[in-house]
Amino acid sequence: MQIVTQQLDEIMNSLSSLEADWMDDIAEAIVARLQIIPVKPQYRGDDIDALMSVENRSDFHAAKLCAGLFLGLSKDKFESELKERLGTGGTGIQRFKADHQAFLAVLEDMGLCDAMTATINRKLVWSDILKERLRFGRGSAIQGQQRGRGLEDFAENIIQNIFHNSYEVRCTFQGISGSAKCDFAIPGKERPCILIEVKGYGATGSKMSDIIGDIDAIIRAKRPDARLLLLTDGLTWRSRKNDLKKLIQRQNNGLITRIYTKRMADKSRTDLVDLKNEYRI
Repeated sequence: MQIVTQQLDEIMNSLSSLEADWMDDIAEAIVARLQIIPVKPQYRGDDIDALMSVENRSDFHAAKLCAGLFLGLSKDKFESELKERLGTGGTGIQRFKADHQAFLAVLEDMGLCDAMTATINRKLVWSDILKERLRFGRGSAIQGQQRGRGLEDFAENIIQNIFHNSYEVRCTFQGISGSAKCDFAIPGKERPCILIEVKGYGATGSKMSDIIGDIDAIIRAKRPDARLLLLTDGLTWRSRKNDLKKLIQRQNNGLITRIYTKRMADKSRTDLVDLKNEYRI
């Protein structure tokens, strides 16, 4: 094989679009399931039962995804809601058959009857189609950004009440072994005593694994006497327990000082006041 020196323009000019069909076997099963739903002016519990009552696991998976579509929830968000409301025991077809009425009651309580009624009887115009494309495309990314920013605002409110203006937000701090990005550096990024990272999630995905790398980068860069606190939340952590275990292990090993959730706000305030006094900030 001849050795050549390639150029950027050569590769750029040879690029082509990679087309892909969005319909797979699961999508076809979902569409087929939706098409058998009768049109009615009002939907009730027995209609949910008809939608969900199937014979095999794959059809039940499709039925669950149909329910999620009516509710406007992603697969991960819908699954998290079901787990939260049903409790232990799973959300699959065996749970449905074993605890039939309770499963249906949860779906009805989530508003599935009203969602089916509103969706099926809605008079569509062309802009509705584009709005849905926007919601599940760009809108999904916006939701993720707002989720994270909302948790950051929650954290900053606590930090500001304790440290006033002695902190910096979303900065690159200087540590003993280099620099790294973090959400809050107290009292500042030049020589931080307290580093706080904030991660909020509403859907599983690669970004939930990225947090491990982000935290490790902070651990490598920070001074040994600087404290690292992590604020995270979101029910979808229940679907990524292994990643959460890795973070907890780092806390157990002393690499992270403390992990908090929103419900642990009082504890985080107490700890931050203690750290303020300890570092005399």
